[in-house]
Amino acid sequence: MGLTYSSTSKKSLKDLFNVEKSSEDDLVVALAGNPNTGKSTVFNSLTGLHQHTGNWPGKTVTNTQGKYSFIDKNFIVVDLPGTYSLLASSIEEIVARDFICFGRPDVTVVVLDSTCIERNFNLLLQIMEITPRVVVCLNLMDEAKKKNIKIDVTSLEERLGVPIVPSVARSNKGMDNLKEKIYDVSLGNILPIPRKIAYRSEITNMICELSPKLKKIFGNNINTDWLALRLLDGDKSILDSISKYLNTDINIY
Repeated sequence: MGLTYSSTSKKSLKDLFNVEKSSEDDLVVALAGNPNTGKSTVFNSLTGLHQHTGNWPGKTVTNTQGKYSFIDKNFIVVDLPGTYSLLASSIEEIVARDFICFGRPDVTVVVLDSTCIERNFNLLLQIMEITPRVVVCLNLMDEAKKKNIKIDVTSLEERLGVPIVPSVARSNKGMDNLKEKIYDVSLGNILPIPRKIAYRSEITNMICELSPKLKKIFGNNINTDWLALRLLDGDKSILDSISKYLNTDINIY
């Protein structure tokens, strides 16, 4: 596999995603999750009335953002479309993937439904492959209790390698703890080490061969191990996103 590329100047977060910071010190939080996990309730609980809605640039998908302050920092929360994966088979998946990958949020909060967390792991693991800056919001804990579902949060946190916050967003339970974890991860007070997916040795070897070549092109602007995996999987849509968001045209031969 060979690579050729050309590059121009990078665009701003405002130009690419309609996310405008009031100050350079503002921190950006991406809020991701499957549909029906209570993600919108988490968003409302975090931001209150300090929110507005528009569209993603060039898309008909709704772009909802909100703001809140915690301790000495201001946070912009971007409510991503509810999606089951980031494999770019729908507009919603492309929007969510591109913002996490190219918008470079300071933290990505993944909202899980406590009554069926296994169903949510697909999206969570894909996000943890892109970025280590992940906080899990284990929502609907009251519903899990009603169904006599018991979750060992400490053990799950250790196995996933990222902070986990149990919550009941509709009654604001756990929200202060969630804000604290977002704050700590965004400032580097907590350094998550997400669990890695183990691939077959031949795939791992190809990633190890391709990733350094991509690193020379993109530096730290993208997780090149993840990008190598997507290219090896034949994901052509990622090439379009690279051209759009990094102003880099890349050809593979």
